[in-house]
Amino acid sequence: MDHGDLGGGTALLTDQYELTMLQAALSSGTAGRRAVFEVFARSLPAGRRYGVVAGTGRLLDAIEAFVFDGPALEFLTSRGIVDEPTAEWLESFRFSGNIWGYPEGECYFPESPILVVEGTFAEAVLLETLSLSILNHDCAIASAASRMAQAAQGRPLIEMGSRRTHEMAAVAAARAAYIAGFGTTSNLAAGRRYGVPTAGTSAHAFTLLHDSERHAFKAQLASLGEGTTLLVDTYDVERAVRAAVELAGPSLGAVRIDSGDLGVMARQVRDQLDALGARDTRIVVTGDLDEYGIAALAAAPVNGYGVGTSLVTGSGAPTASLVYKLVARADGPGGDAPMRPVAKRSTGKPTRGGRKSAVRRLDAHGTAYAEVIATGEPAPGPRDRVLLAPLVRDGVVVGREPLGEARERHARALRELPPTALQLSKGSPAIPTEFVEGGPRPLG
Repeated sequence: MDHGDLGGGTALLTDQYELTMLQAALSSGTAGRRAVFEVFARSLPAGRRYGVVAGTGRLLDAIEAFVFDGPALEFLTSRGIVDEPTAEWLESFRFSGNIWGYPEGECYFPESPILVVEGTFAEAVLLETLSLSILNHDCAIASAASRMAQAAQGRPLIEMGSRRTHEMAAVAAARAAYIAGFGTTSNLAAGRRYGVPTAGTSAHAFTLLHDSERHAFKAQLASLGEGTTLLVDTYDVERAVRAAVELAGPSLGAVRIDSGDLGVMARQVRDQLDALGARDTRIVVTGDLDEYGIAALAAAPVNGYGVGTSLVTGSGAPTASLVYKLVARADGPGGDAPMRPVAKRSTGKPTRGGRKSAVRRLDAHGTAYAEVIATGEPAPGPRDRVLLAPLVRDGVVVGREPLGEARERHARALRELPPTALQLSKGSPAIPTEFVEGGPRPLG
């Protein structure tokens, strides 16, 4: 997304204390110490079985644009947010460290180190707010979208929540939903920027504009053809379906129902369409659906779903509750200074020190049964899958990929999880998180 109107690219999409910490660290001589930060969730939203990584591609774009230009520096200095030496440091700032992460579409669990940032303290701490802002939103949307896609059991899903959230969040939500299984979006900016397939026909206003429902249907059919989707619940559904088939013939593409008892209405409309000879006309339902509403329609003659509000608000979990924590730092400046683990002991918010590696442990049937997190380099067993992949090397982005690859990865990741992972009922994470020291040890 375009952040140019903010000045400084994406650099001001941050909290003030990131810069005050930087200033103090520059003053104390600790800013140049090597440091490792990790992004993880202490827990999943209540009752959820897994989370979905999304937003990594957006984050990589945002890191490349994380520069402090003249207007940004003028704002910071004129407000007294940073002093002149800090402003001089920021003027030449470019992230030059390394980043690893779980690739987009991957599933994650409590304590999974989905992002590992290594660099000097000064440059790594500056990425905290930006990383959390993007990942917390996109992971929350993708996690909800995945549950909805599972509830739909292969029936197509349309993302249509743009009018229910911030205009830029809508674009990000459409992208995240596509990764997690939605087929199309109504958001054209997402289509242009990310290549997400777009769809859409008409709203009730189009019907109300015309002198009659038949006139509205005629106009839409003339413009979009017989394969279009006609909205049939502005007035009387039965009358609208009859008019739709009379005007379009049995090759009418679909009808959409947006209100009422969707299960009952879908059955009545299906019977009517079949009786009128429109056996191939599909039925699409919309209207405040979430994963539970979609699941409740599993036995109904529904061919597709449109989801808005519930999706773009994370279906009750609008944030993934990810945190960005320092887990290791050097004893002194320079690349040769020894690293030591660091950890918080805060009540209710402790952290585990040391840079982590992670593998997903699979059984002989290829089913995951543990998320193994270890300090040190991974030592995977024959059926372990290494989860962290390089994203940025020496400041250069190396982890970009087409959005379709993330979508395919998510489908593979779900097939790897035990069947309980796909249940909508509340439960524990689908696989436990296990911690070991010195690298995950293979079995046997």
